[in-house]
Formats: sequence, structure tokens, C-alpha cells
Amino acid sequence: MLGDEKTMPVLLAHGGGQTRRAWKRVTHDLAEAGFRVIAIDMRGHGESAWSADGAYELADFASDLVAIAACLDSKPAVVGASLGGLAGMIAEGELAPGSFASLTLVDIAPRMEQSGVMRVVGFMDQHVETGFASPQQAADVIARYLPHRRKRSAGGNLSHYLRKSDDGRFYWHWDPRFIRNIMGSNRLDPERHEQQFEKLSQAAAKLRLPLHLIRGGSSDLVSEEAVDHLRGLVPHAEYTDIADATHMVVGDSNDVFSATILKFLKRHHQSTEAGS
Repeated sequence: MLGDEKTMPVLLAHGGGQTRRAWKRVTHDLAEAGFRVIAIDMRGHGESAWSADGAYELADFASDLVAIAACLDSKPAVVGASLGGLAGMIAEGELAPGSFASLTLVDIAPRMEQSGVMRVVGFMDQHVETGFASPQQAADVIARYLPHRRKRSAGGNLSHYLRKSDDGRFYWHWDPRFIRNIMGSNRLDPERHEQQFEKLSQAAAKLRLPLHLIRGGSSDLVSEEAVDHLRGLVPHAEYTDIADATHMVVGDSNDVFSATILKFLKRHHQSTEAGS
């Protein structure tokens, strides 16, 4: 946690396959602006526990957000990237309306481009069984997946996304059952995507809190049609398009991203005193 405990809490929920460290620069920007920032590791990711029974449905992640919000002294403004945003929609729109003060969706919406979804899921699934011979190999794989980004070094922050197994190989720092459940469900139920989109649309239509959609201008997951769909469901939703950013908008345009979040938060949460 960063920031004064007496100020407005902002809860940051990362995307699938990431950890709370994905928000490193953002947390400092928000704290300096006067917010109390809480970045979490979603279940099965980073330093959070792995589910003993492989409970990694959206409702499970959403329940976690509701439980965390309930432990705080005032409703948090929630910022969710991809998986975190989906969980936020289900949490506020279906499980426990009124839990959050506002919700920011980072390049995610009820209607997603299937090709983009499969690109992300396919990347995560590609090395889940075999792992990597070294951190450098993992860095090379990431560089091919994100060719527009500056290449990660084999050390530094990358070490937080890998775990060394007893076999000497390096594996992603998240529960393999997370992605296996997604891949398995898709194979068993080809209509699952449409069912999930409908469920998310129903949850979004119930949102009454301030809502902000931030889209990467070059996103292959959230199209302009997906944006129009969400804004049709939630007419009061605010929308920001960050040019040249991809689905990984947090890291692609970090300074612009932080400024965009702050503008929204300051407009809707002028007073940052706890309990306001």
C-alpha cells in the first residue's frame, strides 16, 4: 500500500498472468496525487495463494474484490486491467452492487474480439507445461509477443513473473490451472464465449457508479464496436482512447495512462478523506 491511510482508497486489479508489480509506476503517481493505493496479486498470481480446488472463474475473482472492498474503511475506486476489469464488472454489477465508489476498465469490455482473446490466452498457454530453460529465454519469448515494447532484461522485474521449479526450469508465477481451466472450458463448450459476453453485458447494464473505459488505440481485444456496445449499456460511461497503446496499455503509455486515471478520479472523488 502507498499513500496516507486517511485518504481515498484506490484498488488496482491486474490482468491475467500479471502481478501487482504491473502497476509499479502508476501506484507512485496516484499516491503522490493524494490517494491511498492498494495493488493486489489476484488469486493464483504472484504471492497470492493458489486455489486448492482450481477455483478461477470470473465469479471467484469478483468475490475476492468484494471481500477486499468490504475490509476497507471506505468504498474504493477500482481500476481493473483485463481480468481485473472483468472481475470488477461482475463484482459491482452482479455480486454486490454498491461495493465500489467508481470503476475504471482498462482495455476490457463485455464484448471482446475473439481473435485478440485467443492471442492472449494462446501466449499464456504456450509455455505453461514446458517452462523456460532460463530467464533469458522467457525474456526472448516476451519480446516476440510484444515486439513494440523495449525488450525486458532477464533480471530485474522479470524475476517476479517466474518461479524456479525443482527440475531447474523456470515457469510463470501463476497457477497453471488458471489457464488450463480457460482452455478446457473453451474446448468443451464452443458457445462459452457468447455466454460469457452475455453475462458480462447483463452485469455492465446494472452499473450505476461512475464508470471509465480506457482503451488502447491499437488494441486487438477491444474494438470500437465493443466500446459502442458498452456505452449503449452504460450511457453515463466515460471513454478515453490512448493512441498507439495496445491491450497492454498500462505499460505501453504509462505516463499518459496515469494522467488519464487521475483526471477521472479527481473529477469524481474531489475529497480524498476516508469515509467520504
